[in-house]
Amino acid sequence: MKKFLVTYLAPASVIDEWKKTDAETRKAAETKMQTEWQKWMSDHAKIFADVGAGVGRTKVVNGRGVSDTKNDIMLYSVVEAESHDAAAKSFERHPHLQIPQSSIEIMEIHSLPGMK
Repeated sequence: MKKFLVTYLAPASVIDEWKKTDAETRKAAETKMQTEWQKWMSDHAKIFADVGAGVGRTKVVNGRGVSDTKNDIMLYSVVEAESHDAAAKSFERHPHLQIPQSSIEIMEIHSLPGMK
């Protein structure tokens, strides 16, 4: 089995706009999505090598040093599948995709020669 890094993305502007939604409306939608997400995770539990976690603020390190930045990554996980296509296909109709302009990226993890 091959391993794949999965990143769940949504534009920060969409999330910021969502936070302005009426609290009752937002709570109902979030509860619905969480229920659907838990069912999806349960139905697909066998593919996960690491269910992952949410991610927070981002720092970028480059030739000029360290600074704050933003990206669209909200969560990550690691899955196992026979192929890249099989891994990607597993995420079709994932509840995360209910978020406007969201996406899920799946990247094969390759071992580095000489590294464990």
